[in-house]
Amino acid sequence: MFKNIASDVLGLSDIGKIIEAKDFDKTDIDEYVFQEDNERIFVVIKSKTDEYCFTNVAFIHLDGNIAVSKKKTLHRYLYKHYAISGVRIETAGTVDLDVELKFKIGEKEVSIDIDKKQMEQVRNIYKALFVISEKCKEIQKYMATLQNTYEAINKMFVLRELPEQIVLNLPDIITQTALQVESNFNARRDQIQRYDFGAVFERYIR
Repeated sequence: MFKNIASDVLGLSDIGKIIEAKDFDKTDIDEYVFQEDNERIFVVIKSKTDEYCFTNVAFIHLDGNIAVSKKKTLHRYLYKHYAISGVRIETAGTVDLDVELKFKIGEKEVSIDIDKKQMEQVRNIYKALFVISEKCKEIQKYMATLQNTYEAINKMFVLRELPEQIVLNLPDIITQTALQVESNFNARRDQIQRYDFGAVFERYIR
C-alpha cells in the first residue's frame, strides 16, 4: 500500500521520471538491490510501467510492459558481463515532452524516455554512463593484452622438444615457475577487472 501511495505522490506516467535519492526506498526496484554486498543505487528512473536502476555494479530493469498481465519481469545486467556502450541522448523537439537516453548493455539496445524538465539530471547520467563505457573498453583492452601475454609465456614451457633427461631434471623448477606465472596472471586480472563504478557515479550524479 505504501508503495502505491508513493507512486501517486511521485506523479508517474508513461514518461520516466528520475527519482530523488531520498525516495529510492519507495520504489519496487529497491528491494532487488544487494545492499548486503555493498551494492548501492545511484539512479532510479520510474515510469507508470517500468523501473530502471543504475547501481555501482549493475543495470537493473523491472519490466512491466506485459499487455495481458500486471506481472513484471526483473532483468539484471552486471557490468562485468554486459559492458555499457553506445551512450547517447536524443533531445526533445518543440512539442515533445521527453528526451531519450539510449545505450547498449552487452548486445541489448536500451532506450529510456525521461521527462525533458529533468534534462540537467539526464545530462549528468549521460556523462557517468559515457565514462563507464570508456572504462569498459579499457578493461577489455587490458584483459586482451594480459591474456595474450599469459598464453605467450605458457608456450615457453612446452617441453615435448626437450631431451627427456632435461625434463626429468627440471620438474620442480618448471612447476614453481608455472605456478608463479598463473598467480601473477590472477593478481593482475583482479587489478584490471574492477567493475565497481561507484566513484564514477559519485563524481557526476552526487
